[in-house]
Amino acid sequence: MVYLGLFVAAFVAATLLPAQSEALLAGLIVDGYAVWALLAVASVGNVLGSLLNWWLGRELTRFSDRRWFPVKPGALARARAWYGRYGKWSLLLSWLPIVGDPLTLAAGVMRERLSTFLILVSIAKTARYAVLAAITLRYV
Repeated sequence: MVYLGLFVAAFVAATLLPAQSEALLAGLIVDGYAVWALLAVASVGNVLGSLLNWWLGRELTRFSDRRWFPVKPGALARARAWYGRYGKWSLLLSWLPIVGDPLTLAAGVMRERLSTFLILVSIAKTARYAVLAAITLRYV
């Protein structure tokens, strides 16, 4: 049940919803759970949450001309321009707070290849959790 909770927290934290999973991961490490298992669960959950953003970016843009569309045309244009300028390598910053999740959405809007998306986002998200785990273990 602990691992499921971490998975859900990591998944939600990667979406555009306001959430975070780092404190939970650190707490579970301090509690003595297997670090490798926690890293795997958190990373998979976080990458899958980012994948949801990518898919939403790909699918929802076809409704961008509708009044109810949640992203203003100017914001969508800025996201496209930013992603167009920095490209797929910007996905290595997908671990960052505030800008990381919209980056994964922009990758979907820009039709980034799924394989490229998954590789770069997996590297970024897993590295973030690994650094957090290392810092936590150092001070435990």
